[in-house]
Amino acid sequence: MNLIIRGLFVMLALCVSLMLSAVALAQDDTTPTPAPSKTPTAAPSPSATARPQRAQAQPSTQSDLTVLTGNVQRPNGITFLEGMLYTACSGDFTIYQIDAETGRTITYAGGVRNAHMIYAEMGADERAVLWAPDFQMNQLVRVRPGNTQTIAGGLEGPWGIAPVSDDAFLITNLLGNTLVAVTREGDLRTVIDNLANPTGIVVTDDLIYVGNNGSTRRAIEWYPRATADAETPVSEAGGTIVSGVQNVTGLALDTDGMLYFAYALGTRGVVGRVDPQVCMEQGGCGNSEVEVVLFTELSAPLAGLTITPDNRLYVHTMFAPDIYWVQLP
Repeated sequence: MNLIIRGLFVMLALCVSLMLSAVALAQDDTTPTPAPSKTPTAAPSPSATARPQRAQAQPSTQSDLTVLTGNVQRPNGITFLEGMLYTACSGDFTIYQIDAETGRTITYAGGVRNAHMIYAEMGADERAVLWAPDFQMNQLVRVRPGNTQTIAGGLEGPWGIAPVSDDAFLITNLLGNTLVAVTREGDLRTVIDNLANPTGIVVTDDLIYVGNNGSTRRAIEWYPRATADAETPVSEAGGTIVSGVQNVTGLALDTDGMLYFAYALGTRGVVGRVDPQVCMEQGGCGNSEVEVVLFTELSAPLAGLTITPDNRLYVHTMFAPDIYWVQLP
């Protein structure tokens, strides 16, 4: 019996010895763990070009915004002309002229209750003439310094405005789900129906872009510019520019043709952009293809989206007096 027990112990010791030897050999053949950190993929060189490119693509945030002015009463629509901003304030039914650099503010005219967008042009006297769709009064008004005149009534919650010819504007009717043409003399006709709470609008040489606040699937659509001349209202869009984003409000083009738009990400206001030509060619861009350029802590909806020729972006929330700006890259 003792011999058997001794034999078992000898065999056990031999097995343990063989196992330890195998582990040691395996450790000698294994690449040391610090080695991967020496490879370029795990630790990029500071001189690599990829990192600066990614940094440039990062969106601006609330901390990047500069307050231009905060002494106006609940500003809404904003437009830019010759170094000046013009904003319609729903808090006191007044339009103010604001120096876009210094923030110096003067009263321009009264009598506009609530305009979400404004179109500005220079008058014969070298002072701005403003065209504002008054959402509350369902009117298109013309504003000169100290004077506001009603041009057309019968609109249905007018929101966006853009010139389509020397004599006419296109105006989105948020509550009527239509796009209408209104002449400078006040004649009105429906151009597009079957929209989904349309808001912002941009008109180019060939196209019309319309934001639909009431549909994520149809967030931004395009139509041929010739639609404005159709004898009967058009019901079908030429196609989709952007889908999958919520509560689109303002639209704006920069000098390179990029399309910017304000929308909501949860309760926060965000500004994104796309190349509309690329989106058209591929049948539309989804939300993952939208480049976020400004992620704010401001409550949605953002209002007054305006981009100047030198790529300054102005925006604010409807619920506070501050107007902000940020320099786009």
